[in-house]
Amino acid sequence: MQDLAAYFEKSALVPAIVQDADTGAVLMLAYMNEAALRETLALGETVFWSRSRQTLWHKGATSGNTQTVLSITADCDKDSLLIRVRPAGPACHTGAVTCFFNDILKENDRGNL
Repeated sequence: MQDLAAYFEKSALVPAIVQDADTGAVLMLAYMNEAALRETLALGETVFWSRSRQTLWHKGATSGNTQTVLSITADCDKDSLLIRVRPAGPACHTGAVTCFFNDILKENDRGNL
C-alpha cells in the first residue's frame, strides 16, 4: 500500500468530501485520520474519524447506510480528500439524502445581496 503519511503532514485530520458517483451530489463532509483512510482502503467503504467520540466511525455500520468507495482523490496540496461513493441509503443522520440542505443563499437570490 502506498505511503499515506504525506496526506497528514499538515494536520492529523483532513476533510473528506463525500460525493455520490452517480448523481454528482455532495453528500457529506467528514474527517479522516491516517487510520481511517487505511481502514477505508482495506474495507472498500467509508470510515471516518469521529471528532465528538474520538474514535473511528464506519459510516452505516449501525444504520446500514454504507458508502461503497469507487475512488479517492487528494487535492493539489494533499490536505483534503474527495471520495466518490455509491451510497446504500441516505448520507445524513436526519434521513436526508445529503447533509447539505440548509440554504443560506440560493442561486436565484443573488440579486438580493
